[in-house]
Amino acid sequence: MKVLIYSAKPFEIPFLKSASNSSLSLEFTSERLTSETAARAVGFRAVSVFSADDVSAIVLEKLRDFGVKFISLRSAGFDNVNLKIAKHFGFKVANVPKYSPNAIAEHAIALLLGINRHLVLANKQLAENNFTLDGLVGFNLESKTVGILGTGKIGSVITKIAHGFDCNILANDKIINDELVKNFSVEYVSKEAICRQADIIIVSLPLTSQTHYLIDETFLKKVKKNTIIVNIARGAIVKTKAILQALNSDKLGGYATDVYEKESGVFFYDHSSNKIQDEDLAALIHHPKVLLTPHQAFATKEALTNIAEITIHNLIRWNKGNHSENELV
Repeated sequence: MKVLIYSAKPFEIPFLKSASNSSLSLEFTSERLTSETAARAVGFRAVSVFSADDVSAIVLEKLRDFGVKFISLRSAGFDNVNLKIAKHFGFKVANVPKYSPNAIAEHAIALLLGINRHLVLANKQLAENNFTLDGLVGFNLESKTVGILGTGKIGSVITKIAHGFDCNILANDKIINDELVKNFSVEYVSKEAICRQADIIIVSLPLTSQTHYLIDETFLKKVKKNTIIVNIARGAIVKTKAILQALNSDKLGGYATDVYEKESGVFFYDHSSNKIQDEDLAALIHHPKVLLTPHQAFATKEALTNIAEITIHNLIRWNKGNHSENELV
């Protein structure tokens, strides 16, 4: 079966090739799936897409007309896919629901440590032969209160790591994880209580209509002064303009994020020869109280191996006429 891999990046291609077998013929393109690039899928029964690809109704209609039957996501999130329309058009869609919660959770903690201990600034000062500690004072994580929004697979691992730092842990989720309560002294509370009490807030939620811009001006008015916010989830859960306003007014102590609400078409590409036109993104990049990484939390050997193997597994199962346990529709 011929499979077109959209948004293929050099770092992931070897993992996908290694996981594949002779029943699949993989073709890679660095182009994102969009209304304009959908025509590349002519002659392919299946396509594989990533989080920045456009799998909206208009694109799905074109893929259907071009003969595509199966869409394999190389991600857990599927907010970029119109599942209702996909089902209506008869597509099968499968994702990678669990590839490495540890990779994402560890990156969340790395972001927290980096912003709190000013590691980027320290490195920059050393490059300028400045060995002073001016501007590098952080705080101990021990005994600090961490509020975790979302205790699913990733949030649960974040909780366990934070517990290892001897943090007090508050959580908010529609599903209470009894293991976290019993073994890691987690207290489930309202979002408002987290705002009032947390020194650190870590966002680990899926993007839905309910969580879109959850972190906005109203939310930020309720948080403690000098709170650090870490976003390891989806960019559009956080309203960037509200974050910048809170940082500039010294309400927030810092913002560390691996995602950005308008990252599609920007992240995963080299723009070193171009000026960033997005003013909010440029403000984040250059803000002294922001640590931004380019959606790299999943970029570990273990996670990339799992993503490739599950993606190929989903494709092979469908090609053989079998149901995949990872199918969304």
